[in-house]
Amino acid sequence: MLFDTDDNFKRRAYNRVVTLQNGTTESIKAWKLICDVSRKEFQKIYDRLDVTINERGESFYQSRMVSVVEFLRNKGFLELDEGREIMWPDDSKSGIPLTIVKSDGGYTYDTSDMAAIRHRIEEDHATWIIYVVDSGQSTHFNAIFKAAERCGILNPNVHRVDHVQFGVVLGDDGKKFKTRSGDTVKLSDLLDEGMKYSLKQLQQRGRDKILTPKELLEAQEAVAYGCIKYTDLCHNRISDYIFSFDKMLDDRGNTAVYLLYTYSRICSIARSSGKDFSNVEDILDKFNIELIHEKEWKLAKTLLKLHDVLIKCANSLFLHFLCEFCYEVSVVFTEFYDSCYCIEKNEAGQIINVNHSRILICEATAAVLRKCFHILGLKPVTKM
Repeated sequence: MLFDTDDNFKRRAYNRVVTLQNGTTESIKAWKLICDVSRKEFQKIYDRLDVTINERGESFYQSRMVSVVEFLRNKGFLELDEGREIMWPDDSKSGIPLTIVKSDGGYTYDTSDMAAIRHRIEEDHATWIIYVVDSGQSTHFNAIFKAAERCGILNPNVHRVDHVQFGVVLGDDGKKFKTRSGDTVKLSDLLDEGMKYSLKQLQQRGRDKILTPKELLEAQEAVAYGCIKYTDLCHNRISDYIFSFDKMLDDRGNTAVYLLYTYSRICSIARSSGKDFSNVEDILDKFNIELIHEKEWKLAKTLLKLHDVLIKCANSLFLHFLCEFCYEVSVVFTEFYDSCYCIEKNEAGQIINVNHSRILICEATAAVLRKCFHILGLKPVTKM
């Protein structure tokens, strides 16, 4: 990149940032054009991953950066240091200070983050703010949080702020995940590759012969995008992990594929019973859930853990606990299904008995998994 190899280009780039922050017409026009192109490409990714955002780029805080600088100056928190204006995170004035205004008059990430936390607390009235940024930024955010508290923006008795750190994705060689040429892997390319892998797996299982084209595409997307999301979430987020499509798409073990297949199998039970279980409340008026077999009890007790697991995730902000719970539910359900018949058929394959209680347990299991999938960003399908 020219920025890394050409000192003249780097100097011009820095100067252009200053003119952009000062609102120069030419710079604003060029910047908007770049943003429009980027936004269209970003939206393609958001649509594929079912992501919605409230866009607030750095430019959103431009006027608020001016305001926060004035606020900090008036409060006496800024000090001159070799032409720049700095702020110490705490009164001890130890560690690394924040650079609020550079010597050339430009602003920094410190400035925009101070403006952002002020906006979120004073204008959005947020009481809990979560920053999802890589672990390399922990020192920076600790300084921002301390500085915000020091100047009175943040009240620790009212506001909670968390830096949700995450580790690095590694390749099979144990080094940072890159392409063969050494470039950073594009997310769009990763999703495309996931679609190829998932289709191949579905075809190997003969699902392309059973599912309609629409159902096959839905299953393909659910597996491809789900396995990428789930792999990222099922590990302790602070730890590094090795990226492998083969492991992601394994239908055994704690993978999205295994969970999605389990869910679709659960959905097929009620469907194959010949009964309508779409309105569970009506069925509960006619049939009770009876827990007799030990595997019924084990599954019911496992499902009841959901509340505690969600509280644990909310308090710790570690989603791998929810992933582990989903896997536990799937394993325990398989034990239940292998030991307890839900639909009894004669030798001719005709249904002679439907155990409504057990199918209701199946429906409860599906509902719990569905809720977990929603939280994790997975899109379940009823046929796979």
